[in-house]
Amino acid sequence: MAFPQTPSHALPGAFLHTPAVASRLNSQQDPVRRRLFRDNPTSSGGQAPRFGQDHGLGLDAPTSLAEEQAARGLPIQNMPPQPPLTKAATYINTALNRDAEYPQLDSYCRQMSSDYDLTRNDSAWAPFQKTNMYPIPQNVLEQYNRAEVSTMMGLFAELNHAWVTIDNCLYLWDYTHPNPELIGYEDSPHSITAVKLVPPKPDVFNKVITHILVVATTSEMFLLGVAARDAPSGAKTIELYGTKMSQPLKGTEARVIAGSTNGRIFFSGQSDNDIYELKYQQEEKWFQGRTDKINHTYRPWTATVPYPSQIFWGKTATEYIVDIVVDDSRNLLYSLSNSSTVRTYHMEPPNRLTKVIEKTKDDFLRDIAHVLSVVSPLLNERMDIVSISPITATEDFKVHLMALTNTGCRLFMSATSAASYMLNSSNQAPQSMQLQSIKFPPSDQRRPRADPFGGPVEYTDIQARSLETSRRGIRFAPGYFLDFITKTDQPNVDLLFMSAPDSGRINHGRQNQNMRFYEHANWIEIGSRAEDVGLVTKPFAATGQPQGFGNELAVQFDDPNGSEFAILTNTGIHLVRRRRLVDIFASAIRSVAGDEGLKAEVTRFRNAYGNVETITAALAVACRQGENGRAGIGRGAIDQGTQDRAKQVFINFGGHPRLPDQDGQPATIEMVQPSTRHAALTLYISRLVRKLWKSRVIGLGTDAGGALTIMSVVSTGKLRDVQGSVESLRNFLDANRAFIQGLSGPADLRRAGSKQEEVGFQGEHQAMRALETLMTGITEGISFVTTLFEERVTDIFARLDDTARQQLRDLTYEQLFSQDSGKELAKVLVKAIVNRNIENGSNVETVADALRRKCGSFCSPDDVVVFKAQEQLKKASDPSLNPNTSRTLLHESLRLFEKVAKNLTQANLESAVDQYVGLRYYAGAIQLCLVVANEKDRGNAALSWVNDGKPVGDPRAKLFDDRRICYGLIHLVLQDLDAASSREPEMVDGKPTLIATKRAEAYDVVSTSSDEVFHFDLYEWYIQQGWTDRLLNIDSPHVTTFLRRLASKDVEHADLLCRFYTMRKRYFDAAKVQAGLVQSDFPISIKDRLTLLSKAKTNASVMTTGVSRQEQQLLNHEVTELLEVAHIQDDLLERLKVDARIPPERQPEIRQALDGKIQPLSELFNGYADQAGYYDLCLLIYHVADFRNSTTIAQTWSSLIEQTHENVAEQWAAYNAEHRGRGGQDGESPPQPYEVLIGQIQEICHRSSNDSFIFPVPTLLPEICRYAFENAQDSRNGANVNWPVAIFLGLGVSYDLVVRVLEGIFDAQEVPFRGAGRVRVVEWITFAAGQWIRDLGRSGRPEARLDPWVSDLISGCDTWLSANIRSNNEGGADIKDLARSVKETRRAVEGLIVSPIANRSMGFY
Repeated sequence: MAFPQTPSHALPGAFLHTPAVASRLNSQQDPVRRRLFRDNPTSSGGQAPRFGQDHGLGLDAPTSLAEEQAARGLPIQNMPPQPPLTKAATYINTALNRDAEYPQLDSYCRQMSSDYDLTRNDSAWAPFQKTNMYPIPQNVLEQYNRAEVSTMMGLFAELNHAWVTIDNCLYLWDYTHPNPELIGYEDSPHSITAVKLVPPKPDVFNKVITHILVVATTSEMFLLGVAARDAPSGAKTIELYGTKMSQPLKGTEARVIAGSTNGRIFFSGQSDNDIYELKYQQEEKWFQGRTDKINHTYRPWTATVPYPSQIFWGKTATEYIVDIVVDDSRNLLYSLSNSSTVRTYHMEPPNRLTKVIEKTKDDFLRDIAHVLSVVSPLLNERMDIVSISPITATEDFKVHLMALTNTGCRLFMSATSAASYMLNSSNQAPQSMQLQSIKFPPSDQRRPRADPFGGPVEYTDIQARSLETSRRGIRFAPGYFLDFITKTDQPNVDLLFMSAPDSGRINHGRQNQNMRFYEHANWIEIGSRAEDVGLVTKPFAATGQPQGFGNELAVQFDDPNGSEFAILTNTGIHLVRRRRLVDIFASAIRSVAGDEGLKAEVTRFRNAYGNVETITAALAVACRQGENGRAGIGRGAIDQGTQDRAKQVFINFGGHPRLPDQDGQPATIEMVQPSTRHAALTLYISRLVRKLWKSRVIGLGTDAGGALTIMSVVSTGKLRDVQGSVESLRNFLDANRAFIQGLSGPADLRRAGSKQEEVGFQGEHQAMRALETLMTGITEGISFVTTLFEERVTDIFARLDDTARQQLRDLTYEQLFSQDSGKELAKVLVKAIVNRNIENGSNVETVADALRRKCGSFCSPDDVVVFKAQEQLKKASDPSLNPNTSRTLLHESLRLFEKVAKNLTQANLESAVDQYVGLRYYAGAIQLCLVVANEKDRGNAALSWVNDGKPVGDPRAKLFDDRRICYGLIHLVLQDLDAASSREPEMVDGKPTLIATKRAEAYDVVSTSSDEVFHFDLYEWYIQQGWTDRLLNIDSPHVTTFLRRLASKDVEHADLLCRFYTMRKRYFDAAKVQAGLVQSDFPISIKDRLTLLSKAKTNASVMTTGVSRQEQQLLNHEVTELLEVAHIQDDLLERLKVDARIPPERQPEIRQALDGKIQPLSELFNGYADQAGYYDLCLLIYHVADFRNSTTIAQTWSSLIEQTHENVAEQWAAYNAEHRGRGGQDGESPPQPYEVLIGQIQEICHRSSNDSFIFPVPTLLPEICRYAFENAQDSRNGANVNWPVAIFLGLGVSYDLVVRVLEGIFDAQEVPFRGAGRVRVVEWITFAAGQWIRDLGRSGRPEARLDPWVSDLISGCDTWLSANIRSNNEGGADIKDLARSVKETRRAVEGLIVSPIANRSMGFY
């Protein structure tokens, strides 16, 4: 009975009201179909097909967009542009990752299934193919016919040997040899009952022993050593060695033997179900021989106490073991008994074996009943389990075991342990086993049925008897199943049923969310009864973990022979090979007729395996992969017709690039999703290089003597195979470039009907071009590796520095093929190879040309020139050469280096410079660095970046940094040159020494260089080294430009520029720099600015050649004004620092504002001087600002006088209080008010340059006099009563003006100079007149005279004083003394008065 599986989700269109998307083959009938590009206008004539549609055979490649994106691994979002190699490496990594995501067994082996694609033996789709049959040799048959007791036959398939036992003799032969030699063992006296080839225990036997042959006889079990070797012809040769290890069996006749990978040997007898172990060791020990037998399952009480079933039902048939298999990955051993009981044992070191699970036939039936909703005639109490096969943990984490029933059903069992549910559990042994899945035999008749909505429904046939009766079966990873069936009509002939997972369909189903356990199978005729079966090739493993383990498609190009099986019958050994998908595809397209047949076959492949796998297979066949379909001819010899059809499929069925929805954004090349053709090319390349891609290139080891050895991780043969396959692919693409979309170049763009199509074609071209670039890198990279191992790799390794050695240890083929770091390391290795050959006397051109032919990207023509230059340099270092020859070689090497300066690596440049310096070729070293720097920036973008102020984030900065690296080497050369020069004299006998000549040559190269960026960098380096004197002595226009540029950025550099100008007597320029520096925003204190202004004024006052007097005067005037303002600002700052009225928190703000840049006068006045009441500074500000408001100036003077007096009074009050506190002890007393005022008046007068507006004598003198009189600033406090007059006279005010002002005071009679107060005015007038008279007398001029008004004034004073002789003059002179002094002055004045009579002419009055 067949019953349906759970139906999958119906596709769009399966429901009545769901509109389905029209087929791409009939897209014009779909009114709602989303179109990626506009359709081209149709024309009557033929034209190129529309972008995204089909051409050629009329079948377009893409199916679902999800599959396309999954196959390509490309996200929809816009990706940033990438270099071709990086882009190609991304494609390869994506493809490898997708191959590694192949589902593990448990994910698709979960339910019941009878899904088989059963084909005929001669079908092109047959998954297995019998490739050869080796008959049993005649000499073996002759021995076989002499048997008396028993005979057995078996295979050692991994060694290509078969064996036969005849009574007590064992014979082995190479079944692949046409006339093999028998290897016999005839020393046993007893009949042989079992033979097994097992791995040896580590460190027990000699290293030549690769296997142990376990031979069981009726009385003992002994071991033979097997030494297997690979013959030059590719065959295996073996030798047998006696081990002297045997163990008596004592009544146990061994029939089944199994071995573990760690050397443990298990066996069982024919009369019980006990598991024994043969234990062996290298030497005998106390009370213990070299061998021993352990029974792991025997219990003493079972010998006397019968089983419960024997008590109730009587004695039953003896149970014995028919098969033992070992799962080394889980340390489990499984046994199968004749009663269909499977027992599971856990192996623990060193010699423990514990039974953990026992599953009887009834247990199996119970599990089956839980899974099946109906009873299957194949799985009832009459079925027996005939074979078991372990499934390793590497293949699947969950499924442990496959059991085969005699009805052909496969039961997949999973086991669980307590560790699965308990944290930190150390018990890894399983405790229970459950049925995971059932694989029924293929149906005798397919009976599909449609569901109500028209969708297909898969059925599982649980009644098919196509595999009944299964006598023996075996499973090999990843699911190769061989079932030997015996029919009742031919009991001595087995039918071989072989099946394998159809990994392509399984993977395709995973992408479409419809994953099932698909298998394809076919029958193989062997014509006799099978005696043994074995796997000839290595066990299959695509990866080392369950994820991706079973992906046969991923490894189909790793080993062209695939998996091969040997089946031994009594007529011979049959070899059966697993056919790859590429083999099946080649056969399928070979056998079809016409284009329609090819189209149908391709459609079948697409439906089963998807677009990408189909086109990948076509590409592989077109590149001569796949079998030829003729026996006796190896794979790869594809006939031309098949190759042409595969090429046709690749070209015409490869699809077109796509653009996703842009959502209004403009389409870019990075958004293009390449075609299926590109995805197939990517997948094919990734599978060719999958073993290399992530593998390291070298492996380190030691030989027997402990010396370092370096070997290739990937064999040279494998490298050459991959290289050959990639070269074949490149040749195919080159030969068909004009027909392949994406490679035909402009021809594709001519077919574009819109901008979007053009973008799509450009994206396809770039993607294909990236893969082509990668293929070139792969072939050249492999050539490089093979060349590397043709040399003495250890010598090359020793030449590398520590960094390069570590990089070589870590180097992978992916880095070598696609990354700049790998290619740069390869160039380093090429250089080491060439240098080694140069040292060995080889011609550098021969070696370099050979490398360039093999791996041009690692050894370019420029590299050859570099090698020649290095050769010349090495020859020049020969000490036996004369200096002229050495110098000629050095010049030649420099010429060669300059020739390839553009592509000279930093390592080569540094090496050349080091050697030049060692040979004292300083000029050449500097010249080479300058040339390389110029080649790195031929457009001189670095100079424009410097001239633009070095903006941050500008791409030109990278070019500047590249130049500076070269300049840094020049700095080192100059340092070495200076050091060498300092150790030797410059002149000997009046002639320059050699080092002096070389120094002159080197600095001549430096000074004559036209590289402005170099000069700037050199000068900056001079400054960093503190060599400012050297910089100042350079006569170059670049120095001026350099210092000017830096002067605006740094105070020290500005000062250096001033020194530079001063040394060259360019004082005007120095003054301009200093003036500009004063007005800059640099953090310069106000005192330093004063110093700079003073220097600037000095320099501006000196005549400079080429500077006009007017320019000089303008600068001098500007500097003078700045100097005056700076002085005022400095005074303000000093006063504010000590002003107690200023709160401490305001002090930093004031210092920040005033101790720096010179502030405007308005800010100094309004913000500080006026608010703080610094009236003297206010007056100075008036002067500098040319302020002439007399009223304001007079008020300021009055305020200054008043403030000064108050301040001194406060000082005296504080002094007196302190004096009293000290008990009358004297201390330093403060000055008198008049003294302070005199000083202020003098300072203001001097700093204002006797400005009549700031120092108004007619206004100021009366104010001072009034202050002195009213505040008793006279002799009463020790002052000279005439100080108000004396101060003005001392400041150079004319006697005439002073006396006239005093005359006005006398005549005005204003308070306080009214009444008796006029006495003081008289006294001041008398003093002033007396000083005037004395000054006239000192001059000695006879024409010195006074005007009459002076006499009139003195006379008036005398008259008034005579009338007021009794007046009081407190604080002044005695009134009588004053009267006498006035009279004397009057007489003196009258003697100097100009007489009107003396001056008149004759006849006039």
